[in-house]
Amino acid sequence: MPIDFSITSAVTSSGRTAFNAQSINSTETKFNIGNKTRYEGNVGLFNTSVTAGLAYKPEDYSAEYGFWAYFIYPTAMAESSGSFKCLNTYDRAQFTFSFMQYAAHVPNGDFIKFFRKLLQLPNATDYFPKLVLSNNRIFYKSSSGVLSPLENDSSSQALMDYLNPTLNDIENQELICAARFVHWATNDPNHRKTQVETAIDMYKENMKSYNKRYGLNNVPANVCQMICDIRHQGRATSDRIALAINTNGNYDKAFSNLCTIGNTNYQTRINTVRNTIKKLTDIGKFSMKYDANSGEFVTI
Repeated sequence: MPIDFSITSAVTSSGRTAFNAQSINSTETKFNIGNKTRYEGNVGLFNTSVTAGLAYKPEDYSAEYGFWAYFIYPTAMAESSGSFKCLNTYDRAQFTFSFMQYAAHVPNGDFIKFFRKLLQLPNATDYFPKLVLSNNRIFYKSSSGVLSPLENDSSSQALMDYLNPTLNDIENQELICAARFVHWATNDPNHRKTQVETAIDMYKENMKSYNKRYGLNNVPANVCQMICDIRHQGRATSDRIALAINTNGNYDKAFSNLCTIGNTNYQTRINTVRNTIKKLTDIGKFSMKYDANSGEFVTI
């Protein structure tokens, strides 16, 4: 049965407008959807809160995914401090969600792949009863049964508009869709696992692609991870990365060079990634190198 929400708002002690939701006809308490914010003339929601039990821990997933569970962790910490309910609806993507901040504006991108997987979960109709998956595409199903495509190979704009109609204000549809994502992630471990699975699949495919571009066979995991994070955030061109790792096999120098890319604007993020890699290295979880033949990381 579809889950409906009542939406309320309140001004916090810091002066922000916080939007909360409560599942109708349930004994559940209210939960925070997100706070109102303005960004470059846009208006939307953000939720960067981290809740115990709802933050990514690689050890929770390493039994199934092995080293990859640790490999994505530095980026997860940089994106959201690992929060499975991280949300923003205020930038050009119109809707971004998950501990890796999957953004809806890229056709066939991480958010689209993630949402397609979500719509295959048994409880998908509880949250998005009007959305269906057909031939691995997301459609809106009208009351008369007519299917309207929301995304294709060239655009995801219709899906973006469904989740967040405009960037001019915070609409009820935006609040309801955001509430659905936050509630689903909070209450369903399969939703959280889908976030993780999407991230690992993405980074596995990225590594195969980056190996073709940069030649990463036998390159240590710390160098590979920083490359993945740079590309995930988009803070440098491929040529800039290639130049940074052109060190005749001196991987310490390559890593140091990569850590300078984007430092004018993104030093905090770089510090988070670098420090997380160091912590993982110190506990013996990052002494790996990439094997291009298998597409996996192996012990150094």
